[in-house]
Amino acid sequence: MAVMDGCESQHRTSVIEERVCPKCGKEVEVFTSRGKLTEDTVCSCGYVFQAEEAVPLKTEHKDK
Repeated sequence: MAVMDGCESQHRTSVIEERVCPKCGKEVEVFTSRGKLTEDTVCSCGYVFQAEEAVPLKTEHKDK
């Protein structure tokens, strides 16, 4: 189903987003997918932006 691949894959692709560090106030580039952080990112001051659990797409089936 290559036709539908573009619709689903756009939600799985990480996007670079800038967030403000709560410790020092600098802008830090983080990777997000559907608004959630996909990986831990460390600011130059040492603050760690923790990765957040991704919400599964409704099209993904859970194994029973």
